[in-house]
Amino acid sequence: AVEFESVITARPSLLLTSAVYYAAKIENSGAVRVYPGRAMDKYLDWVNPMTYDYNGAWINITGPNAALFDNVGKLSTVYGIQSWLAAGVSSRKLVLGLPLYGRTWTLEDPNVNGIGSRAVAAGPGSGSLGFDDVRLWNAENKATVVYDAETVSYYSYANGSWVGYDDPMSIALKIQFAQSKGLG
Repeated sequence: AVEFESVITARPSLLLTSAVYYAAKIENSGAVRVYPGRAMDKYLDWVNPMTYDYNGAWINITGPNAALFDNVGKLSTVYGIQSWLAAGVSSRKLVLGLPLYGRTWTLEDPNVNGIGSRAVAAGPGSGSLGFDDVRLWNAENKATVVYDAETVSYYSYANGSWVGYDDPMSIALKIQFAQSKGLG
């Protein structure tokens, strides 16, 4: 159909793409759904796994927005991309999603402020700040900024608030990962 439309309009062919869950297999409350990876590889021009929004104010525990690695579970970009490759989507058709914003929380105890800290509500920006707003928030609040090498992400905290985000360095490392896997 796409090729036919291109012929009858004398225009370049449209692209068929899909934004999808970060992993090819979704496990939720005992239910398992699996994307048809081989069919997607055959019929789509590219697949964009949403390798972000792993954590947010919808859960009351702080965490990285887009962890490259997760040593205790499956909530990571490495796991997600490997699952898509195993499902039959070729690497050149996978396009890594990268967030240019952070997820925010209000900490239950401002003195307990690492990844995995208990939170009671959304933080600044009602739970989300664009990257420029994160930088501004960090400066205005004299936030403590922490690079977490385990997840390849940043977080900052000040005045009982916590922000998980990526900065140019962690984004560059994620791009290197995408290039090493031959992603589109």
